Amino acid sequence: MKKLFIRIFDFFNTIESKIAFYPTLFAISGFFVALLMIYLEQQGVSRKIMDIFPLLMVEDGDTALTVLSACLGGLISLMVFSFSMVMLLLSQASNNYSPRLLPGLISDRRHQVILGIYLSTILYNIFTLFSIEPSEDKYTLPGFSVLLGIVFTIVCLVAFIYFIHNISQSIQINNILDTIFEYAEKRLQSLIESEKGQTKNFPDVANWYEYKAGRSGYFQNISIKNILRICEDEETRIYITIPKGLFVLKNSIFLKSEKQLDEKVVDSIISNISFARGELVEDNYILAFKQITEIAVKAMSPGINDPGTAINAVDYLTDLFALRMQKKDNGIIVHKESATLRMAIVSFKELMYNVMASLRTYCKHDPVMVEKLLWMLNYLQKQPAADDNYQKVIKEEMKTLLEQAKNSFDSEWDVLTIDKMVAG
Repeated sequence: MKKLFIRIFDFFNTIESKIAFYPTLFAISGFFVALLMIYLEQQGVSRKIMDIFPLLMVEDGDTALTVLSACLGGLISLMVFSFSMVMLLLSQASNNYSPRLLPGLISDRRHQVILGIYLSTILYNIFTLFSIEPSEDKYTLPGFSVLLGIVFTIVCLVAFIYFIHNISQSIQINNILDTIFEYAEKRLQSLIESEKGQTKNFPDVANWYEYKAGRSGYFQNISIKNILRICEDEETRIYITIPKGLFVLKNSIFLKSEKQLDEKVVDSIISNISFARGELVEDNYILAFKQITEIAVKAMSPGINDPGTAINAVDYLTDLFALRMQKKDNGIIVHKESATLRMAIVSFKELMYNVMASLRTYCKHDPVMVEKLLWMLNYLQKQPAADDNYQKVIKEEMKTLLEQAKNSFDSEWDVLTIDKMVAG
């Protein structure tokens, strides 16, 4: 039962990020609302409302057909325009910032819901049109259904105004960086909280039994509770060899066990781990560092040449690194006072190197960006850290940045300026 639940959750988590998810749900709801209204019209709901609020009802079939046809044509044009705006947003974000941002923008529920409102109203109006006869009088006309179609169309117009506002906000780099940062911050804080009180050591895994994943994809999520239960039942300890968020190859060693496991147990462990072809910041905070770094690098490219955006990106990286310094590098999960599960993680040193290597390559020639990066590293040196080695990593990166920057600067004044900054 737990396997089925995990599979369902994994499937829902995957399709929810698709741009057609919510529009499909709304379209189905619009179809069923239309069927419900046809049934209610057969029960005489319009006739009853006519007796109470006659001004709300359409007088003849021709007028009803004209009104709904106008609403339908306008909504189709509105939907096409809105969809074109979404495609323009995605194209602009990909070209100016990073293609990695596309999954996050596509999965924006607000865009999906608005497109879904359009689609459901269009389907409702189509099926309502089928139920109207031009020769019908006001007592047999589905007046209430027509009224609802007009109301739904007005709702679509309001949604369109909100859509224009939202689409103009979504493309602003500060809002994009804010969204990425908030997801990563939430994920990091939850990991830091889960590590409190866990100081157990984990044994050497060099001689443990090795098992392959049997499938490929990004290591997206894991059901830790279920795997801990399996470890308890099998009286073993497990080491996940590939960090969460990285790509797992089908024939690579994915897990190690202290005791030998049969095929069914291995399959049970793998079934509690979700693999996907895409990456989400909500599940992997490392992706946030990648995305923000790529935004900074893209901003410093000759085609974009936007150092202001790069500086903003470094500010967000500084905050995320300060938070990451509060997290340990061990990845050990304690269960019933025993270190039962260990997951490989991207260490602080690896993370810092990957970020700084990209930034050094594209920013070392710009004195302003070098000064900003040095400011970031100076700030991080003063922050509390879960491990003393973090400070050594920062010093090494600062030394490397200074060496490369001095070799790239054309002006002696720029060299003197950064020397004073480091000394002071």
